Amino acid sequence: MKFIVSSTYLLKQLQVLGGVINNSNTLPILDNFLFDLDNNKLTVSASDLETTMSSVLDVDSDNEGTIAVPARLLLETLKTFPEQPLTFVVEDNNTVEISSNHGKYALAYADGAEFPKAVELANPSSTTLLGDILATAIDKTIFAAGNDDLRPVMSGVFFQFSTENLTFVATDAHKLVKYQRTDVTASQVAEFIMPKKPLTLLKGILAGSESDVVIEYNDSNAKFSFENTELICRLIDGKYPNYEAVIPKENPNVLSIARNQFLSSVKRVAIFSNKTTHQIRLKIAGAELNISAEDIDYSNKAEERLTCSYQGDDMQIGFNSRFLTEMLNNLNSDDVSLEMSLPNRAGILTPIDGLDEGEHVTMLVMPVMLNS
Repeated sequence: MKFIVSSTYLLKQLQVLGGVINNSNTLPILDNFLFDLDNNKLTVSASDLETTMSSVLDVDSDNEGTIAVPARLLLETLKTFPEQPLTFVVEDNNTVEISSNHGKYALAYADGAEFPKAVELANPSSTTLLGDILATAIDKTIFAAGNDDLRPVMSGVFFQFSTENLTFVATDAHKLVKYQRTDVTASQVAEFIMPKKPLTLLKGILAGSESDVVIEYNDSNAKFSFENTELICRLIDGKYPNYEAVIPKENPNVLSIARNQFLSSVKRVAIFSNKTTHQIRLKIAGAELNISAEDIDYSNKAEERLTCSYQGDDMQIGFNSRFLTEMLNNLNSDDVSLEMSLPNRAGILTPIDGLDEGEHVTMLVMPVMLNS
């Protein structure tokens, strides 16, 4: 088995696939890339059993064969090469020899047959959307997903497809983000929960991508295909909580304010808040927003006044500054609106501008009890 490939082209593809491989694997074979050569097409795969990703590369060869090559060793070697053709030759003594312009490098390889086979999806449903739209949807929601092992359904992003829109939801019970596209639809209704790891990989690869992504899914697995790459992952098992029920419908008190000004003010005031509760207080009266925090244990306190536009009754409400900062950071708009009903009901944060046609973002943040 022998093939010739460009060093930088191979490195670029392998770095993407390398994101799948865990630092410590129970099965040693998972520390390898699977190279499957079929004449001038080389399929490279990486897996952690839950997620498997593969890319098809163009190489110069007329052989066939499969081997498993140590991923870390190969990546570290490739990073040091300038652009040049590399020749891979599989020798009889269980090593693969790489020849560059200046030298030869031999790596021990494992039998390709030991590598776990990717799951074949039985009669899947499918939806196609633009790569960049999927990357944006992941970016807007993934930060709100939880890390609680006891509630695995909340540790992923909920994909909800219908013939009218596509909806992506993430929540950790303190904050919730719902990202909706009405300009993209699915052929039939579907719901599934995607784990974080494959989504983070997809987000990195697809940001700014103009290519279409085909999403195929059944009850247990989902497959994302784009350009020369496929990613198959196991879905999170379970029923997603009814998130619509927690979004308050009647919110008479509406605050509108410049996002950057609000964000930097919250960040500054939060430095003076209690280190465990991170509580900040918003006091709104007329066209003035008063943001304050106090850490009674250390006698630290801060207060800022901002002008805003506000319709509704005067009110005081407390929020965890970390959640508020995360959400404001994630939005790209110039102005945001915060809709509230009562100090003990969730506030709804939405961007006022900066959205594409058919794009809707709703962020929900739970209040904290104010100790007056």
